[in-house]
Amino acid sequence: MVISGEKNYSILIVFAIIATFINFSKSEVLHIFRSSKTYDDIESKYATFPKSLRLQMLEEAREMFYFGYDNYMKYAFPKDELNPIQCSGRGPDYDNPSNININDVLGDYSLTLIDSLDTLAIMGNVSEFQHAVELVINSVNFDKDNVVQVFEANIRLVGGLIAAHLLISDPNEPFGKLAPKWYDGQLLDMAHDLANRLLPAFENSTSGIPKPRVNLRHGIPSAMYSLETCPAGAGSLLLEMGVLSHLLKDPVYELYARRAVKALWNCRSKVTGLLGNSIDADSGAWIGKFSGLGAGLDSFYEYLLKSYIMFGETEDFVMFTQQYESIQNHMRAGREQCNSGEGSHPLYINIEMDTGKQYFSWIDSLQVAFAGVQVLHGDIEEAICLHALYFSIWKRFGVLPERFNWQHTSPDVLFYPLRPELIETTYLLYQATKSPFYLHVGMDIMKSINRYARTNCGYATIHSVLDMSLEDRMESFFLSETTKYLYLLFDEDNYVNRHFDKYIFTTEGHLFPLDLKYREKPWTELEINPILPLYRYNISEPMVS
Repeated sequence: MVISGEKNYSILIVFAIIATFINFSKSEVLHIFRSSKTYDDIESKYATFPKSLRLQMLEEAREMFYFGYDNYMKYAFPKDELNPIQCSGRGPDYDNPSNININDVLGDYSLTLIDSLDTLAIMGNVSEFQHAVELVINSVNFDKDNVVQVFEANIRLVGGLIAAHLLISDPNEPFGKLAPKWYDGQLLDMAHDLANRLLPAFENSTSGIPKPRVNLRHGIPSAMYSLETCPAGAGSLLLEMGVLSHLLKDPVYELYARRAVKALWNCRSKVTGLLGNSIDADSGAWIGKFSGLGAGLDSFYEYLLKSYIMFGETEDFVMFTQQYESIQNHMRAGREQCNSGEGSHPLYINIEMDTGKQYFSWIDSLQVAFAGVQVLHGDIEEAICLHALYFSIWKRFGVLPERFNWQHTSPDVLFYPLRPELIETTYLLYQATKSPFYLHVGMDIMKSINRYARTNCGYATIHSVLDMSLEDRMESFFLSETTKYLYLLFDEDNYVNRHFDKYIFTTEGHLFPLDLKYREKPWTELEINPILPLYRYNISEPMVS
């Protein structure tokens, strides 16, 4: 995917750098920006990043991944996650089935190992990759009497298995001879098996919106589980399900995932064109009517654009561009230009989906991922500006709080679970601009994580950004995304970076090759006929006011 261009963004990036000096008042920032000497000093400081330092940071990123991975394998495998303080493994909370914070994600299927497979490959560790693949094939079984969230199982497990299978199957072997001699598509078979176990969420939907959870053995779980879902959870399944359909030459997975996107789209507001943050999967009625860029909506926008890039379906781009326009019209606040004019630093606020009125005065950490979407969309200046806001919050606390109240300039939700979104966007902005500033950002992020989150046997969730107290959990995305993007940021010679236009990252950071075959339909009309209602589920005028 080509995202870089000829335009020089140095002035805007210098202003973004200044914006991260959060102790300065607005007048001081303007003085700095207008002072040629200070401007030159700042530009000079961030204008270079020595190769020796880059290679040092590359090794530190590699060591960070392996410190987490090796300790997971030593203390936690075959359980799903590592408890990095107690040096033990974590699985589902069988004593408390309603603990969805744990049970939505963990299903007793070695989650962290599957989520880490393509990171091992990208880092060039052929022997450990092959060993991990063998462990997954021989020890993981999805026939479990466990209730899990469809979204999490799809992006972490189905996506992780497909990515590893595609890396193994690449005849060009860009990351080395990854395929074990005995490999015969077993990872794809496992992805197929798991996807089939997720299908009841789609098959039993009257609205087209999938139920949020399934029992991996028995299908739709009991009535004790809520049917409340969100656009991100129900509408961010298309990359994994679509690629799976093409690999299996079976349209059902893509068509169900595509139907879900269209069903959500048809529930958008007539007034703003935006979606709410939570919806009843049965009725299609909105439960939460605030619209924003963060939790509940973030990856919905991301997958509209990435699905278009992957599959070339015009309707995906139509939906994305209309959503993008509505976001700019209704959510963007602050001055028009990032680096000039009166008013506050631009940001995207949460609004009521029908009235467009401000709903809350907080922003959440997932919203920074939208800057990465803007990079892929080619709106680099907006991405630079949004990223600068979030990095300034990071600089203030040392890490990024889950929610930050921009009116009170204080955190509303204090924890930081090692999320990847800020470093992912940093990586994408570096690919787009090649500004050394983003290498400095990556170095700052990595040093903060090592300083505050590292324990004797892994990296822990930061429970409070105010006192840096820790919580005994290392989520799988730390190895799937956070460390992967840090590594790729500093590894300029990596095959992914030298062929950036040949790949796309899923919302879980899994590497999918862009291939024109995914823009073809390997199934016939005869194969589509039994599920024709899915195929004809078109985008339409808004259904709700």
